[in-house]
Amino acid sequence: MPTELEILRDQIDSLDSELVALLAKRAALTEQVGVYKSKVGLPIYVPAREAELIEQRCEQAKALGVPPALVEDLLRRIMRESYHTQNKRYMCCAPQVNNIVVIGGGGALGRIFVDMFTRSGYKVDVLEQKDWPRADALFATASLVLVAVPIQLTEQIIAKLDNLPESCILADITSTKAVALAAMLKAHKGPVVGLHPMFGPDVSSMVKQVVVVCHGREEDKYQWLLQQMRVWGAALQETDAQEHDDSMVFIQVMRHFSSYVFGAHLLTENPSLDQLISLSSPIYRLELAMVGRLFAQDPALYTDIIFNNKDSVAVLTSFRDTFDHALDMLKKGDKGSFIKLFFKIGAWFGDYSKQSLVDSKKLLLKANDDRTISE
Repeated sequence: MPTELEILRDQIDSLDSELVALLAKRAALTEQVGVYKSKVGLPIYVPAREAELIEQRCEQAKALGVPPALVEDLLRRIMRESYHTQNKRYMCCAPQVNNIVVIGGGGALGRIFVDMFTRSGYKVDVLEQKDWPRADALFATASLVLVAVPIQLTEQIIAKLDNLPESCILADITSTKAVALAAMLKAHKGPVVGLHPMFGPDVSSMVKQVVVVCHGREEDKYQWLLQQMRVWGAALQETDAQEHDDSMVFIQVMRHFSSYVFGAHLLTENPSLDQLISLSSPIYRLELAMVGRLFAQDPALYTDIIFNNKDSVAVLTSFRDTFDHALDMLKKGDKGSFIKLFFKIGAWFGDYSKQSLVDSKKLLLKANDDRTISE
């Protein structure tokens, strides 16, 4: 005779089974949506549609006594998976395009663009160092040449591209833009655009991924390329090349350098990593994971990002001075000055600090559910 608890658990199991079956049906529908979008050229990610769907379901949740936050979390996770099921083929925004040449297309980030262009029906040629004897033949008919080589090679490679057809678009995906854009404008007389994908090679799709666009020359000629990235789901952010580089000092250089120094100091002090992880709450485990993540990736890439920005030394030196100032307050036991500065920093962040508190709570709940972070 089953106990009351066993009966209840059986009912829950049955509902969970129904839920899985519904997810399978939903996935089949979203795959059909992806096929339709690829035919008509609609982007994979439509922010207004996502926001509307979440709002409607959250209202329904309130009416049924279900926590709206729970429903929102579930829907966002489900929709993220649905974007992946749609990430198979895309409409070709420029059927008139001849071949696309990706220089460095065999590299980690270059492969992503080769894959995305191929899924969109373009003819793509990968050009690596061993392929240069046939480069002129590939360039002769190219509609787009995309430079996807390491930073230290970018200028050298671009300098070789002075024989492209004048109608060919020359673009790059280097993480520093001013120097690369100037080099492209000098080497090529036709359309030029600088791109910076703000993601690494481990992404499964471009949905919601930021790509920075720095315009160079003949913007109208490469609109199809920008539209193609929107169809892939990318969020394009346009800015001046120098403004981009100035921002990257704070977005990339300071962040990566700080993680590097944090990791170096852990190496020097040599605490028990297992002990640090076991004693940490989710937020500290997440922060530690962000440091550890850096050292699981290509050191040359992050070295280039830090070393190749002309403002790195100045900004990092200023950062060190700020650190020393805060340390001096600690040495003197000057809590009043420390708190005063704390409030000034909070005022600079403004409402973003409050929003960050809300957003980070959501992240921490998810991190705590993830065994790779919580255990």
